[in-house]
Amino acid sequence: MEITAARVADLYDLGEGPWTIQPVARGALGRIWKLSGRGSSWAVKEMLFGCDVRQVLEESRLRTAAEKLGVASPRLFPNRHGACVSQLAPGPEGSSVPEGSSVKVYEWIDGARPDTSDPEILSWCGRTLAVLHTAGAVTAGTPGPWYEQCPGEADWDRLYGEVRRCGMPWSDALGRFVATSARELARHVTPSGAGDVVMSHLDVQPQNVLLGATGPVLLDWDNAGPISAGRELARAVYVWSGGNDFDAGSALRMVRAYRDAGGGPVVRGLESFSALFATALNYVRVQAECAIDPTATEAQREFASGQVVACLGRLPELSAVSRLAQVLESVK
Repeated sequence: MEITAARVADLYDLGEGPWTIQPVARGALGRIWKLSGRGSSWAVKEMLFGCDVRQVLEESRLRTAAEKLGVASPRLFPNRHGACVSQLAPGPEGSSVPEGSSVKVYEWIDGARPDTSDPEILSWCGRTLAVLHTAGAVTAGTPGPWYEQCPGEADWDRLYGEVRRCGMPWSDALGRFVATSARELARHVTPSGAGDVVMSHLDVQPQNVLLGATGPVLLDWDNAGPISAGRELARAVYVWSGGNDFDAGSALRMVRAYRDAGGGPVVRGLESFSALFATALNYVRVQAECAIDPTATEAQREFASGQVVACLGRLPELSAVSRLAQVLESVK
């Protein structure tokens, strides 16, 4: 463990140790380690499925532009060669960070998770989305398929068959999902128009926010890229206001804060929630595929299996999203 920590510290010119490194969190794309020594700490993000250097440059540019407009986020440090992503050289057996991992090093932030019922936090979220959309307005591109497309019926049928052959304990639940929700939600996944596409964070949700010493801090910019601003707003409102059991007052507060801060798009019907449906469907698919992938590690398959079970229990419900859309129609 000490040798691996020292390798990261050396690559980032952090000085002499002693150093310690320990895992603190795991997400779908990466694991966070806390590197400590010399009275300071850093967040080391291990990218479990590789890393697109071009995407990291987009992340860095957007984070810098948003910071100038008041959005607080952890600093992304370059290594001693000036690169924002590092490929660790092979280390000794038993190293705590796997050999050859791609890592990014960030400023460590101490803080608490936000209370999503707090009016001030909801207003902060709305304002932050507006600022992100302003910062990313001049660098827009084409939204990726993760936000614009979803598996078709043949794709789901094939995946369900493979899951059943593997004897996964949740195969029946997946089968019910394929026959019902997957088809219903897919009808509302459509390409977005070019009019409101911006570069943005794409993952503004409560687990990616910490209440630091000076206020909320937005974490995890790994998904930064182009998206329809209105669709990102709708997805965020659904998540922050309570999902299927949304609180109308919370949803309205967010959207009004967004509009007051200069946000342009408004939520209009189920079409505005297309990205919400697409990401929910795609996430179930990729986790189910990973759970039965013989080339994935046992830990990756176990994590993916748990994610499938969790996601199938909290999918967006069309009836709830329709009611939310009606509530938001009043915001002009």
